[in-house]
Amino acid sequence: MKSGFLEKLVARLDRVVPGDVQQIMTRLIRDKGFLEKVFEALHEGVIILDPHGVIGFLNHAACQFFGLDAEQATGVFISSQIRGLDWATLGKPGRTISRDLEVFYPENRYLNFYLAPIDETDNGGEPLGYVMLVRDLTSTRAEARETLETERLNALTLLAAGVAHEIGNPLNSLDIHLQLLGRKLRKLSPGTRAPLEENLATARAEILRLDLILKQFLHAVRPTIPVRERRDLHALLHETVKLLEPELASRNISVELDLADGLPLAMIDAGQFQQVFYNLIRNAYQAIPADEGRITIRTRATDYEYVISIEDNGTGISAEQMGAMFEPYRTTKSSGSGLGLLIVRRIVREHGGEIAIESEEHHGTRVLIHLPHSERPVRLLGRPEPVIDL
Repeated sequence: MKSGFLEKLVARLDRVVPGDVQQIMTRLIRDKGFLEKVFEALHEGVIILDPHGVIGFLNHAACQFFGLDAEQATGVFISSQIRGLDWATLGKPGRTISRDLEVFYPENRYLNFYLAPIDETDNGGEPLGYVMLVRDLTSTRAEARETLETERLNALTLLAAGVAHEIGNPLNSLDIHLQLLGRKLRKLSPGTRAPLEENLATARAEILRLDLILKQFLHAVRPTIPVRERRDLHALLHETVKLLEPELASRNISVELDLADGLPLAMIDAGQFQQVFYNLIRNAYQAIPADEGRITIRTRATDYEYVISIEDNGTGISAEQMGAMFEPYRTTKSSGSGLGLLIVRRIVREHGGEIAIESEEHHGTRVLIHLPHSERPVRLLGRPEPVIDL
C-alpha cells in the first residue's frame, strides 16, 4: 500500500460512495491479514510498538522467545512484559538500536533485538511507532563455544606432545641421578647420612608428583580410541564402589544404589568407564565436608540411551565455578589437578555420550551421564532408478 494512502482516503471520504468504501475496507482487511501471515511465518520475532512503547502487534516467534500471550500482551507497555527492558532508554525519536539480551523464561536464551523507528518525520518529531526484530542467538553461541573448546583442546594436545618430550625426559634423568646419589649416601656414616637422605626423599617425592601431573595432563588431552565390548554397567559401578569403600567408610559416607532392573549390556571400554565412575564418586565424597554424607547412584534406560546419575548432598558448586568446571587446572579442592572432569567428559564423548552437571550451592550436586545404546547406524541409500524417456 502506497505511503499516504490513508491520509488521502480520509481527506476524500465525503466524496466516496458507500460501495467504494466497502471495497476499500475489504482491501485494508485483506492487506492487514496478508502482512500478519507473513510476520507469523518468520522465525524472527516481530513486535510493533506505538511511540510510547505500547505493543500493537507481536508474532508467534516473539511470544515464544519471551513467554508471552499475544492477546494479553497487545495494548500493554513493553517494559511490563519483558523484564530488564527499559523503554525510557530505548524509545528516543530517530534512534536505531541493536542490543543483545539474555532471557531466562520460558527458556534460557541469548537474543539480539533491532529497534528502528517507523516513518520518521523530517522535522525531528515523534515517529509513528517502532518495529523490533528479535533473533535467537542461542545455537550460534553454543556453536561458537564448541568451536572455541575444540580449538583449545587441539592447542592442549599440541602442547602435550611438547611437554612429554621437554619435561618427561629430564624428569627421568633426574630420577636416575637421585638413585645414584642414594647409593653413595649409604656409604656415609649414619649421622651424616640421615639429613641428606631426608632431603633426597623429598626431591624424589616431588619428581614423582611432577611425573603424575604430566601423565594426568597427557591422559586428559591425548586422543584415545575406546576398546569397546559388551559390559555390565552395574557390575562396573559395584566394583568401583568396593574399591572406594575404605575412603567412604573413613568419612562415614553412605552410598545408596538405585539401579534399574534388567539394564542391557553397554558397548563400552570397561577400563575407561571405571575411571569415569571412580573420578565422579571421588569428587562427590570430597564435596561432603561433614560426616553422615550420602551419595546416591541411579541408573535407567530409555529406548535410545542409558542415564547414569551420581548425586551427593555436599557443598554444591557456585555459579561462578560452574562456568569453569571443564577448564584444565581449575579446581575447588585444595589439592588436585583439576583434570578429572576433563578426562571424564572426554571419555564419555568418545563413546558418543554427553555429561551434564546440576548443582546448587550448599545443596549438593548431581552429575548425569547420557550414553547412547550404540553408535548411530549408517543408512545406505539405494541407487536412483533410471529415468525412462517416453
